[in-house]
Amino acid sequence: MKANERDTSYEWKAVTLLALGFGLVGLDRWLIAPLFPSIMKDLNLTAQDVGNCIGMLGLSWGVFAALTGGISDKVGRRKVLIPAIIAFSLLSGVSGLAGGLFSLIAIRGLMGVAEGSFCPTSFAATDDASHPRRRGLNLGLQQSGFALFGLALAPIIATQLLNYVTWRWVFALVAVPGLILGLMMFYVIREPKVTHRVASGHTPASLGHVLKSRNIVVAMGALCCAMTGVFVLGALLPLYLTQYLSLDTQRMGLVVSAIGFGGFLGQFGLPGLSDIVGRRTASIVGFAGTAVMLYIFRGLGPQAVPLFAVLFVASFFTLGLVSLLSGPVATEAAPVGLVSTSIGVVVGVGEIFGGGIAPALGGYVATHFGIQNILWLPMVAVVLGIAVSMLLKETAPAILARRAPLSPELAAGEQPR
Repeated sequence: MKANERDTSYEWKAVTLLALGFGLVGLDRWLIAPLFPSIMKDLNLTAQDVGNCIGMLGLSWGVFAALTGGISDKVGRRKVLIPAIIAFSLLSGVSGLAGGLFSLIAIRGLMGVAEGSFCPTSFAATDDASHPRRRGLNLGLQQSGFALFGLALAPIIATQLLNYVTWRWVFALVAVPGLILGLMMFYVIREPKVTHRVASGHTPASLGHVLKSRNIVVAMGALCCAMTGVFVLGALLPLYLTQYLSLDTQRMGLVVSAIGFGGFLGQFGLPGLSDIVGRRTASIVGFAGTAVMLYIFRGLGPQAVPLFAVLFVASFFTLGLVSLLSGPVATEAAPVGLVSTSIGVVVGVGEIFGGGIAPALGGYVATHFGIQNILWLPMVAVVLGIAVSMLLKETAPAILARRAPLSPELAAGEQPR
């Protein structure tokens, strides 16, 4: 079977491996959070040091997502994917050898380089393997591993392993699956022919060329809005629940886990829905649904079950938007042969703003206006996201196919590749 022919068996093998790979990215990224109490005690770290470690990974992730997307369009997916998954797995294990703040920040920064490189390239490889009518579903499935492994299962895995080994060994143990997966990818993942066309100079692989696409620019803005919701909630919601609503640690952990479980379903549910109703409609619905759920959440008292249920739905929409905008919207707006470049630019901007600037803004709000007001920041961001989403041009293949027989002009916008 040639790389550019439709092979359903290969499609599902590739999507499964790439989903597991991105799940390990989430696991390695968020595993450190529940380990920090033990790490802080052993390495004499402060809360500010913890923030610096998290911020360094997010910053390097965003920068290298933007840079290496173009590299994989030129040299091929395999030459980026396989070294990247091996590198971030080894670096996760090496995190357990950190002797102080400087070494831990340096290791996490290098992890961000590897994970940022894996991110857009894995999305592009998923797109390469997917039938156009399953593009949204497949990209969502691939990205959903991040929420499931990173935001839902990482706290459980970390805290359970701590019953048997030290935090240093926890890092070493979770490095093993990534090495095995890298070997499996070596034998399964194929190169698309379009990559060679870029490498031979048939397509201008420049940032300016990518930014000529209207939907790429719109997706960048919308993803900043969505990731503001994700990262402000992920970083500061535990404090909101414990300090403002006075929940104990166990009930707080239950409520916060809704981000991971709801996000897991949303990351393939919303993009999958967009295959049917369209990218633009799904994006608008996602932002509107998040806004409504966060407004309801803000009015709830310290009842764990209602808080979990509302946060679950809010996370379904918010993390679903991340998959939708960085997945099918970005890939369908990409110039031919520049899929990874386009995804890298969109993800890079969203990561730098959402993973770096937005949590800092949330911390400023909490410090100067009270922890009870932090929800206003993601609420404003997602309302703005509704307006930004209205600027999207529809690119879902099924929608364009339905429009074409009635009015060819309606389908003359940004065609799917």
